[in-house]
Amino acid sequence: MKINWFPGHMLKTKKEIKENLKLVDLVIEIRDARIVKSSANPDIDEICSGKPRIILLNKSDLCEDSVVKKWCNKLSTGDIKALAVNCVTGKGLKEIKPLIDQLLKEKHDRLRAKGVVNIVTRAMVVGIPNVGKSSFINKMAQNNIAKTGDRPGVTKNKQWIKTKIGLELMDTPGVLWPRFEDMEVGLNLAFTGAVKDEVVDIEELALKLVERLQVIAPEKLKERYKLTELSSDPLETLNSIARKRGAIISGGEIDYNRISNIILDEFRGGKIGKICLETL
Repeated sequence: MKINWFPGHMLKTKKEIKENLKLVDLVIEIRDARIVKSSANPDIDEICSGKPRIILLNKSDLCEDSVVKKWCNKLSTGDIKALAVNCVTGKGLKEIKPLIDQLLKEKHDRLRAKGVVNIVTRAMVVGIPNVGKSSFINKMAQNNIAKTGDRPGVTKNKQWIKTKIGLELMDTPGVLWPRFEDMEVGLNLAFTGAVKDEVVDIEELALKLVERLQVIAPEKLKERYKLTELSSDPLETLNSIARKRGAIISGGEIDYNRISNIILDEFRGGKIGKICLETL
């Protein structure tokens, strides 16, 4: 399956991040808890090197708690701290302020020594498309300032947003990288909706997802679709799911487009269960 998506605005955003990094005190990077490695843009890692960073593992409620906790422990090192959150409900976001105070303690102490009372911290919010940046900013600002959507590419321009905890956020459009050298990374991004559905083969993608779930979450797959057993052939499993859901067209043929969309939507919405595609 070929996945290659690098719109022109993403190249522009990459340059802007480099230029604007000097304007902020730290970086808040948002990743998808289900695909912690795949949702880590290597360009961001390189560009933001040396800057204090908080990594928010968003959509953590769609992943096994024990797995998310292990990822947080692994990623938290030096001037990088990781936190499990849900940017829609706000779960975990109250822990951001203590982490900021911890990471910027020396800088804040110097400012207080100079007589500064109201310290304002500026942070750049980065991450791949559709990972939850706008939802995070809206929750922190307690206002629907940033545009949101369940499709990648909604945010296009840089914005500054104030919050009530002395934190100003710079929003940036989601950035993917030019190509996916590892096909598994590309699939993980497509499974979770980080890559636009329009640039992939939905039916092939759904089949690949069924194939993956048969290995990592077979019981959840059976329970969701009321299957007594799973075939060794992912296509047959997908056909069984289609029959259970009535995704049939005239002549008894499988409506592959319909059932593919159902399976992808239900996985992305957590209806199949709490599933991490990447574990430690």
